[in-house]
Amino acid sequence: MEVKPAGRRRVFVQTETGCVLGMELDRRDNVHTVKRRLQIALNVPIEESSLTFGDMVLKNDLSAVRNDSPLLLTRNYLHRSSSTPCLSPTGRDIQQRDQSGLIEILGQSSQFVRARILVEDIVRAIKMGVDPIPVHSGLGGAYYFRNAKGESVAIVKPTDEEPFAPNNPKGFVGKALGQPGLKRSVRVGETGLREVAAYLLDYDRFANVPPTTLVKITHSIFNVNDGVNVNGNNTLKKKLVSKIASLQQFIPHDFDASDHGTSSFPVAAVHRIGILDIRIFNTDRHAGNLLVRKLDGIGRFGQVDVIPIDHGLCLPESLEDPYFEWIHWPQSSIPFSEDELDYIENLDPVRDAEMLRRELPMIREACLRILVLCTIFLKEAAINKLCLAEIGEMMSREFRRDEEEPSELEIVCMEAKRLIAEREILSPKGEATDEEFQFDLDREEVESDFIPKMGGDDSTARTPLNLGFGTFSGRNPLSKLDEAIEEEEDNGEALEEPDGPPAPKWASTVSKLSMSLKNISLGEKNQKYQGSKLGSGYLASTSGHGSANEQLPASVSFVELGDMNEEEWVLFLEKFQELLYPAFVKRKSVTLGQRQIQRLGTSCQF
Repeated sequence: MEVKPAGRRRVFVQTETGCVLGMELDRRDNVHTVKRRLQIALNVPIEESSLTFGDMVLKNDLSAVRNDSPLLLTRNYLHRSSSTPCLSPTGRDIQQRDQSGLIEILGQSSQFVRARILVEDIVRAIKMGVDPIPVHSGLGGAYYFRNAKGESVAIVKPTDEEPFAPNNPKGFVGKALGQPGLKRSVRVGETGLREVAAYLLDYDRFANVPPTTLVKITHSIFNVNDGVNVNGNNTLKKKLVSKIASLQQFIPHDFDASDHGTSSFPVAAVHRIGILDIRIFNTDRHAGNLLVRKLDGIGRFGQVDVIPIDHGLCLPESLEDPYFEWIHWPQSSIPFSEDELDYIENLDPVRDAEMLRRELPMIREACLRILVLCTIFLKEAAINKLCLAEIGEMMSREFRRDEEEPSELEIVCMEAKRLIAEREILSPKGEATDEEFQFDLDREEVESDFIPKMGGDDSTARTPLNLGFGTFSGRNPLSKLDEAIEEEEDNGEALEEPDGPPAPKWASTVSKLSMSLKNISLGEKNQKYQGSKLGSGYLASTSGHGSANEQLPASVSFVELGDMNEEEWVLFLEKFQELLYPAFVKRKSVTLGQRQIQRLGTSCQF
């Protein structure tokens, strides 16, 4: 997007240990003056440091930074330390001190009207002496902020108290802000903006996501770990501390989905939450983040409302294994209603991405590509009459012989990238890029070895071919979609192809392509992580705790979307859409086969 030179603005600069300083900028300010103010006010070292705004590493010009935006000051790996002092502002020059209020909303969106009312209520209560209450559940730091009546009205989650963040109050530490965290494709300190993104994408409150915003908030209740202070001094905990945090309206409820039978959940509520989860590729939709509220009134006995919360692990930077609690609920197997189909039809992934760039300019481009891809996938699946459960199954990975295999969605993406790679081999275009990367998550040097078995002879020489699909070795990805059908055909007659739109012209080409590589088998995945490796920022510990590395689950990345330039991305989406129809036909065949086997097994048992 074209960025016009900005005049006077306010920004909130955060260090990788969680310290925050609000400051006013004018046209004369640059990166050096911002760093200098931060050094004077917070007594933090600025040598060998970088000032970042989302994906951008700011060189000197600040014209791309918008009003009320958060910036992150990071230090180079060899100079990074979680023991860096984090002090209250001590600068003698009053201009270096933070002049912002107790709670400041980051951004100027009209969608934050409800949040502004909440902020006014909370500030009024704080000035009256009504303190927030820490939330003891969960892995990260969270706090219930109350109104003047003492009622909880919002839940606040500081970014530096997330799991593995420097000031996590529950012992899950070991990372600096901006490094890959609980999920390898979601960085520490960036779950809050994802919570806001989910709220902004929930048009017309279709899925009922509570109002959410990013704030700079100041209070003495927030946690600051001993290792972040000078010489282990713990007195800072009793002083006012400013933090960047997500603020979400608290919804009174009776229980969550884990405490209540799901059979009473309305089909519409399950579908709407599922549609949102598909769009944002939610990797953490479990029963604990679905709130259930009983509906009172005449004729409403047993009726409930379901409210989705905790969207911090959505919109990852690369495809991984999502988690959809609703995938096996009976409501998910019921076809979409006309209203739901109309809603899906009216979704515009390009418009959604532009909206998030406008409202959350610090969001990373790789996250937006996930949004675009999944929205296209949802729209095409709905056109081909797939139900919510079928869509979720196509996005979820399987474990076979204790190995994680790519999902059907990932397989289609891998095939689309393979077709692009073949095209580039035929017409190579060498393009050098000068793009800078903050951590190895931005540019992971992974290898892709495709090892065809020639005639089944294991002694045959194998030639590795790097096609940029992540760590994966094996055969043509689309052939995995044929396996389930072959298994069904072995049990009887070939399954009848389900009703659907006629196959487009390219369908036969894809089928031939799939059959031609049929004998290439899926090999072992060689994904291995080496702890404390300097070249792998996502595993290098930044403190003496070292607990984060041990608790990070091994995760395989089959498909990267952020490694394509704009031209490749557009071509990829074209190929992706072309490959979807045969994938949907195969999925419908598998579903039909599963139903036939289920019926046969039941009758034999009877």
